[in-house]
Formats: sequence, C-alpha cells, structure tokens
Amino acid sequence: MDRASRLALADQNPELTRVLQESPSARGLDSAPSIQALRTHLASLKRNLTLSSSPSTTAPSYTETDQQIPVRDNSTITIRIHRPTSPPPEGSPGLVLFHGGGFCLGDCDNEVALCRRWTELGGVAINVAYRLAPEWRFPKAVEDAEDSLLWTGAHLKELGINPQQGFIIGGISAGANLAAVVAHLYRNENHTPPLTGQYLCIPTTCDPVALPEKYKDVYLSREQNKDALILNQKSIDMFEEHYNPDPHSHLRSPLLFPSHAELPPAYVQICGADPLRDEGLIYEQVLREEGVKTRLDVFPGLPHGFWSWFPKADFSKDFQGKTVEGLKWLLGRDE
Repeated sequence: MDRASRLALADQNPELTRVLQESPSARGLDSAPSIQALRTHLASLKRNLTLSSSPSTTAPSYTETDQQIPVRDNSTITIRIHRPTSPPPEGSPGLVLFHGGGFCLGDCDNEVALCRRWTELGGVAINVAYRLAPEWRFPKAVEDAEDSLLWTGAHLKELGINPQQGFIIGGISAGANLAAVVAHLYRNENHTPPLTGQYLCIPTTCDPVALPEKYKDVYLSREQNKDALILNQKSIDMFEEHYNPDPHSHLRSPLLFPSHAELPPAYVQICGADPLRDEGLIYEQVLREEGVKTRLDVFPGLPHGFWSWFPKADFSKDFQGKTVEGLKWLLGRDE
C-alpha cells in the first residue's frame, strides 16, 4: 500500500459524518479529569454495547462465571469464563481474550458482547482482567496475560476446551498488544498445546521511538491522526505515562521480536482514522512476509474502537459481522 492509499484511509466515513452532525460529538479518551473518571465512562459505554447486542426475548445460550486464578507474584486476578449451554460433543474451541483500555482501563465487562458471540460458535472464552496501570505498571499486564494463558492451557479439560478445535489468543487495542507479545513468548517456550490463532483487533505493536528505520516512510498515522476522534495523541501520551513501558522492549513492541515465524494465523482489524493504523498494517505485513497466514480487515474513515461509541451505526454492525467471520476463519470454518 503506497503513501497516498494509506493517507486516504483516514478520510471520514460518510455515515460517521452524518452521525456526528445529528448528535453531540463523541467524547475522546482524553476528556475525563482522571483515570478513575475515564474508567467509569468506558464502563458505561461497554455496558451499553453489551445491552445493544444482547437478545432480550430468549433465554441465554451461555453461562458466565467469574473466578480467581493464581499469577506469578503469589497474587490472583479475575477471569470470566463464558461457556455455551449446549457445547459441541467434540468439545469447544478456546479463546483467551484481553480487553482494551490503554493498559489503564477496563475489566471483564469490556468484552462481554464479543465473548458471547464466541459462545455462539460453540466456544469457551477466558475473559481476563489483567492488572492495570498506574497501580500496576509495565510489564505487569504482560505477566498477567501470559500467566492466564498458561493457566488455561493447564485446565483445558475442566473448562471444556478441546484445543484441536481451536486454541486462540486475542485482544483489542492494548489487549491485542498483550496477545501479540504473549503469542511470541508461548512459541519461544514451546508450550503445549500450540496456539492455533491470533485475533488482533486495532493493535498497538511498536512504540514510535523504537520503530525500525525501514518502516518510517509508511508510518504516517500517528501524525495524520494525532487529533482523531476517541483516541488521539494526548490520550496515548496519558496512557503511556501511566503504563511507563520500555519502548525498546519486545514486551512493549512485539514488532521488535527477532522472528515472527511459526506464529499461528492472525486475523487483524485496523481503523483508518486511528493513530495506531500504520503500526497495525506494518505488523500484518511483517507476519505475512515471515510465513504467517493472515486475514486483514480495514475500516476506512473510522476512528479507534468506533463500535463502542456508535453501536447502532451500520458501520458498527458491519464490524461485528466481520469479526464473527474472522473468528470463523481462525477456526477453519470460512468455506
């Protein structure tokens, strides 16, 4: 993709233009006076998203249970286990999922709607509430994410997961960063069962100061979209200040791992009007060049995480449909 094509991805979606003309402008992630206020605001958005995507007239086809699991510092974190009420006789595929929120926001409530869609595919989702900055700084979120994947791998039978049907790691935004990092760590240690897929939604994959020189000519979105809706450079700076990562560490910038070969197939989603757009495009390209099978969906003219802010818009319904199709692709059900 040439420079002009990348820049054109930020041209505002016409439906979004109409939505913004008819309703107040969306509050950005830099609009709240504190991290706690921003956590409250995001939680409200996610509750509304869950309600808008949940049927109200039928009995649930899933069960949801919160559980504490141990992590390496002798503490515990919360996971939410989402199971189908009628699992497949051969066992369920598993999804270990990390929510978004700039490493500072969110919990198990963030991705309930997505986890319920996964159960509709017969899957079991492990929805992880990793610890957040600024209370817990880098690399604590990475450690919690890795520990939750290892815990899941050690408890497959009791969870009802058959990894031969699928064993996928995934995340949204900051959670996609954790998924990408942990997929490498898991591969490097030759853990079993092997991961069979990665779901990387609007990922952050490399701190700009650590970006290899050869990619700088196509790394345009941080400057182009620095004042974008929802996520802008001011909010990114706030999150990075609280998370306080080492930008040159592969635990923050998974693009910097020496090799991406032999990673499982990756389904990648990218927003065109997102400061993180180009690092996602670069990462998908690198995976593909190193022999990783990929599927890419780009949503032109739309900002970071748009479906949470505008859940009733047609472009958000399109996103939700493509997400399900991408997850099916990871399960080999796209034929």
